[in-house]
Amino acid sequence: MIAGSSPLWSGRVFAEARWLSVALLSIGLAGFCLHATLLGMLAGTNRWTQYGALMVADAVIRVVVAAATFVIGWQLVGFIWATVAGSVAWLIMLMTSPPTRAAARLMTPGATATFLRGAAHSIIAAGASAILVMGFPVLLKLTSNELGAQGGVVILAVTLTRAPLLVPLTAMQGNLIAHFVDERTERIRALIAPAALIGGVGAVGMLAAGVVGPWIMRVAFGSEYQSSSALLAWLTAAAVAIAMLTLTGAAAVAAALHRAYSLGWVGATVGSGLLLLLPLSLETRTVVALLCGPLVGIGVHLVALARTDE
Repeated sequence: MIAGSSPLWSGRVFAEARWLSVALLSIGLAGFCLHATLLGMLAGTNRWTQYGALMVADAVIRVVVAAATFVIGWQLVGFIWATVAGSVAWLIMLMTSPPTRAAARLMTPGATATFLRGAAHSIIAAGASAILVMGFPVLLKLTSNELGAQGGVVILAVTLTRAPLLVPLTAMQGNLIAHFVDERTERIRALIAPAALIGGVGAVGMLAAGVVGPWIMRVAFGSEYQSSSALLAWLTAAAVAIAMLTLTGAAAVAAALHRAYSLGWVGATVGSGLLLLLPLSLETRTVVALLCGPLVGIGVHLVALARTDE
């Protein structure tokens, strides 16, 4: 589907190496689906050693390919290869790890229809979260007439302020789901400790982003990347909101509330997209969209979890 529909959207998304990017994106997404499935099976069977090994293998492969292509001088093409190289990590684990192969052979419990319904909701939620998290630059382009140089600065700022929170949190989703499964009788209360941790890290991040963020952007990316302390601090707060949405989503999955899980992510993505259409400056509407949109999804998840606890 990605490859077949690429003539409709690839010209707006990829500035260079268009068809190579489409091919690698299609292959990488297929590989990542198998990667994510295997991660879930390892987490569900408490094979955390293999779970961690798969995560590390993914990261190491990406870094090695990125470094090798940089030395060769492939520039953007090398970066494109590096972004999808980790999608073969699952295959390496299956070939080298007997416990991983044992987990991969397991069948899901329950009827096929039940499994497919849950899978459909998960796919919808994953698509919505991908648009909101990874695809936000594309969403910003679609809701703006012309981004210009300021758009590049805003997109870079969004990426940098999200990474410290969302990268480790995304990697730990399996652990979070296992935690909420263990606390199935009081899921709302089980949210308090991880939410407090995310909030604390976010508060420190907001302070750091406001104090040293503009300097880091100038030093690391050049003097043309000028960003205010207020923008970086607010974007970090927005990253906390998305992290909280990820947390409540994990609790919803653990409670088998797949419909609420997908509705939460879809609501957050639609809300953010609509807020990006506000007649405000690019920086202001970006902050408003990323900060307020996730609150819709968090509300959906919390209401569903509260009803389950009752």
